[in-house]
Amino acid sequence: MKYSRLTKDQFVELHKEFIDFLSSNSITFEDWTILKQNNDGKTEGLLDLFSDIVWAKVLDKTRYLENISKNHIYLFSFGESQMKFIAIYTENNEVDFTTNDGFSWLRDNLFNDSVKMYNSNKNYSEDKLADKFDLINKGGIITKGELFNYFDELIIA
Repeated sequence: MKYSRLTKDQFVELHKEFIDFLSSNSITFEDWTILKQNNDGKTEGLLDLFSDIVWAKVLDKTRYLENISKNHIYLFSFGESQMKFIAIYTENNEVDFTTNDGFSWLRDNLFNDSVKMYNSNKNYSEDKLADKFDLINKGGIITKGELFNYFDELIIA
């Protein structure tokens, strides 16, 4: 398995796609029922394969990630050959960027010395999708990129 198995809730949400996947592998409902009853590892392999296919499609379409914690915001934009990274952090321990008050504080203190911003570009490893998956595993959330684009414009200006 290259990524991680989908959760039960994700499988429920994608049940139609899973049925199509089984059908494309010439597995009928009856075959699937028998495979589950035999519990010989084939069902696990099919669940893993389907999960990897879903993850690969999601990761391929992912253009932005955010990782926001109490004192830092990490923003990622994924281009063809490189990812762009923006980091915003503060050493002010009274600020929590995960709250509305924390974001308000950031807006009001963006150009204060207590806020640091950095940006850089990084080439992908040999596996761009694995790079994205690793960032998700480290707490990244897939977004539409509004926050990244806002800060990217500020840094360029």
